[in-house]
Amino acid sequence: MTDASTLPGRPRGEVVSGPATARAVNVLAPNASPMTLDGTNTWILAEPDAEQAVVVDPGPLHEGHLRAVIDTAERAGKRIALTLLTHGHPDHAEGATRFAELTGTEVRALDPALRLGEEGLTAGSVIEVGGLVLRVVPTPGHTADSLSFHIPADRAVLTGDTVLGRGTTVVAHPDGRLGDYLDSLRRLRSLTVDDGVHTVLPGHGPVLEDAQGAVEFYLAHRAHRLAQVETAVEDGHRTPAEVVAHVYADVDRSLWPAAELSVRAQLDYLREHGLIP
Repeated sequence: MTDASTLPGRPRGEVVSGPATARAVNVLAPNASPMTLDGTNTWILAEPDAEQAVVVDPGPLHEGHLRAVIDTAERAGKRIALTLLTHGHPDHAEGATRFAELTGTEVRALDPALRLGEEGLTAGSVIEVGGLVLRVVPTPGHTADSLSFHIPADRAVLTGDTVLGRGTTVVAHPDGRLGDYLDSLRRLRSLTVDDGVHTVLPGHGPVLEDAQGAVEFYLAHRAHRLAQVETAVEDGHRTPAEVVAHVYADVDRSLWPAAELSVRAQLDYLREHGLIP
């Protein structure tokens, strides 16, 4: 068995519903798959003694899960006052409208099409609910509308799909762009260096105890994959499917369609920088 302390980001073992930090509680959605790992992590955030809570990413449209999120908050003596979205993919956002009906909350997101209420989310916004302070960090790349949420009091960052608790994420071409994603990883790295962030609360997979190590791993992985794709093109593999078969030969074939999205994003990046024709 691999020692978790030696893995990138030092994952905290199994993914379970329950407290992750002093201010963050996970409710794991029942939608496990090769793409969603153990399922979507729906996060309830609140100050320990506060009566109000924020929910980030209600997850899929699954009535049992949505009610479990509400029940978890209520058992802790908290009322859900606001719903936030890291991005619009269905495994994170499909249940948001129904969740808003159940809780009477607004839904705030970067994409206006996902909002319920007048207020959205923008880079640098500060959200305060029941004494809890969240800082909105723009992290496009996985998707154009991807956001992360910095929780200064926990020295933690909630990353959606930008950084996962296990494996690496997809740059979902054409909406996702590799250049944006690399910039987002560097932005997250600056949080670990300048703001003391050490914990990653991911959208899927276990909590990571070494945020800087996780981000450094992601940056190194992307550089390695980019070099592999460039070499594959130089060797005559021209189409995205050909590049995937060559570069991702050791990856489960069920994940190749997702890998092809990342390859398309990498090919665009290489062309934009004049590294391939």
